[in-house]
Amino acid sequence: MDNRAEVREFLISRRAKVTPDAAGLTAGSGRRVAGLRRTEVAMLAGVSVEYYAKLERGAIAGASASVLEAVSRALQLDDTERAHLLDLARAADGIPSSGRPRRRAVKAATPRPSLLWAMSAITDAVAFVRDQHQDVLATNALGRAFYSPLIGDGGRTPNLARFQFLDPASREFYPDWDRMAEMCVAIMRSEAGRDPHDKGLQDLVGELSTRSDTFRRLWGAHDVRTHGAGTKHFRHPVVGDVTLAFEELAITAEPGQVLLIYTAEPGSPSAERLRLLAAWSADHPVDVSS
Repeated sequence: MDNRAEVREFLISRRAKVTPDAAGLTAGSGRRVAGLRRTEVAMLAGVSVEYYAKLERGAIAGASASVLEAVSRALQLDDTERAHLLDLARAADGIPSSGRPRRRAVKAATPRPSLLWAMSAITDAVAFVRDQHQDVLATNALGRAFYSPLIGDGGRTPNLARFQFLDPASREFYPDWDRMAEMCVAIMRSEAGRDPHDKGLQDLVGELSTRSDTFRRLWGAHDVRTHGAGTKHFRHPVVGDVTLAFEELAITAEPGQVLLIYTAEPGSPSAERLRLLAAWSADHPVDVSS
């Protein structure tokens, strides 16, 4: 996961997405591609063609904040893409990304008891902790029941990306499978930009690239995103279709880990199905330990 290659491929992929019309330029004749030329990006960013070509070769170390902002505007990057470019530049400069300290090589396998207590207090919503490798580290009781297709027999730490791309059950669990696959890879791309030296993430990307053509194609698209908040549709094997709103909360004591909470609109059919699932889970405990 070489940083220079990552920078080069990200900038090229973003340039290809911006049409001359969208940039306020005249397309002219004889264009070989729909996106912008390097000369056009350089002009829009107010830098020399030679300097932008250097950036697009991956030599982003030392680039000033003003230059990166100008390139972001020229390429019409959204907030997540802009943050990703800045993360790539920080990584090239050897600076911890997004103000985060370097992640520890070895982390405790079990979240702190106080975090587990807090999660167990959440009784009417699905709550779980995942790390930057997409490992599900802990869940509350309803989360264990909800993610039973992913957790399985508890023999291995559940991983959202492996489930998405390697387990056929994910296509039933995620009715919007293509959208969920794109989201999963784009989140992983963002994580890779923050820490290109994360061996655990490198190994996961290598495994999925080898075993899934879809993952390999999506990884090559260089799309990035953050999770944040939104809604998702699931088809649970016990209670059927549910639509849930999610919120992602960073765990500041454990950089790279986040707490996700899924709730249903009060009074909705999905809320009733979550209540039914909670009742079912009382008689069908699921073990998330590894």
